[in-house]
Amino acid sequence: MDLILRNATLPDGGQQADIAIEAGRIVAIGPALNLKGVQEIDIAGDLVTPPFVDAHFHMDATLSYGLPRVNASGTLLEGIALWGELKPELTQQALVGRALQYCDWAVARGLLAIRSHVDVCDDRLLAVEALLHVKKLVAPYLDLQLVAFPQDGLLRSPTAFANLQRAIAMGVDVVGGIPHFERTMAEGAESVRLLCEFAAENGLRVDMHCDESDDPMSRHIETLAYHAQRLGLQGRVAGSHLTSMHSMDNYYVSKLLPLIREAGVAAIANPLINITLQGRHDTYPKRRGMTRVPELLAAGIDVAFGHDCVMDPWYSLGSGDMLEVAHMGLHVAQMTGQEAMRSCFRAVTETPARILGLEGYGLQVGCHADLVVLDAGDPIEAIRLRAARRFVIRRGVVISQAPPAHAQLNLPGRPGKVDFRLAK
Repeated sequence: MDLILRNATLPDGGQQADIAIEAGRIVAIGPALNLKGVQEIDIAGDLVTPPFVDAHFHMDATLSYGLPRVNASGTLLEGIALWGELKPELTQQALVGRALQYCDWAVARGLLAIRSHVDVCDDRLLAVEALLHVKKLVAPYLDLQLVAFPQDGLLRSPTAFANLQRAIAMGVDVVGGIPHFERTMAEGAESVRLLCEFAAENGLRVDMHCDESDDPMSRHIETLAYHAQRLGLQGRVAGSHLTSMHSMDNYYVSKLLPLIREAGVAAIANPLINITLQGRHDTYPKRRGMTRVPELLAAGIDVAFGHDCVMDPWYSLGSGDMLEVAHMGLHVAQMTGQEAMRSCFRAVTETPARILGLEGYGLQVGCHADLVVLDAGDPIEAIRLRAARRFVIRRGVVISQAPPAHAQLNLPGRPGKVDFRLAK
């Protein structure tokens, strides 16, 4: 074998498992495998998981914090205005440099697949060209899926649809949209129809910013689900954000959830960003702003979490840590039951992998040997600790490693170090 991980704990609770890897794929999993490896790593009970997956990100804007100025109010609308100011100053070199730096961060965090929206409302399509170049550069170690995103509105921006079609022809993977940003609800609905029909004609996936608003009457997710079902796009469509659902009345939501499920539409929540940007017009009580994650899950709808932003016009924090995203989502959605917490871990691993359509993802024989060894004993502990990524493995090769998290103590009568894990 090229590599064997010894004494692993698996996400399903299996312990003392060995994982044998050859030619970039998992070839055996079991206790005390009678195999030899060119390289063997005893991970001493640490958790092994498939890599983290970010279902919603904006890599064209990442690490641009402070350019051309800081978002003084911290609001969504000022962030959009700031991005409009920054776009004329963008260069391919700067876009590529920032994106590659972020991808380095992602690898160190065990984040090996990202779906990034890229703005197509700049007629130069600089960001599209830059991120297509980045996609090629990082392909050996990170799956970068790009969404053609008409940030200024498909119909509101005169050249947006033509630019979106150009971006797809250049190699962008997914059709995006932002219906709630059109001038009227009717134009928003029309943009959904046009984009879904274009996607269906070209065999593409769809991922729309949908109803990122506190307005309970912003109901474009209903239109998106309708067209997904009408056009046979089940399993290929995602609605991102869906924050207006937080403010909708329960009767309407009771009708909406079955429609979303029947249409095979997935939901992508962005906990860090939506609880920051939504509810800004509230005094008290303040709405959390995040969509109805537990209710969506209970209805049988796939729900993933995205990071959305890292140090850009909309959000001045972040470091590419999907465990931080899961940690925030767990708290905001009050998902503190045992299974609920595990579903938050799945929301940054296997569920977004399914939404992105990643081939060979998983922790089964035959899957790609893309794995992360976490300084934790189970997925819940990994979220609690935002666990150190001991080893990050891509196609059977260790591409990043870090020491376990512990502190040295000098206390009379107490242990010499603490690792923050619950002693068994």
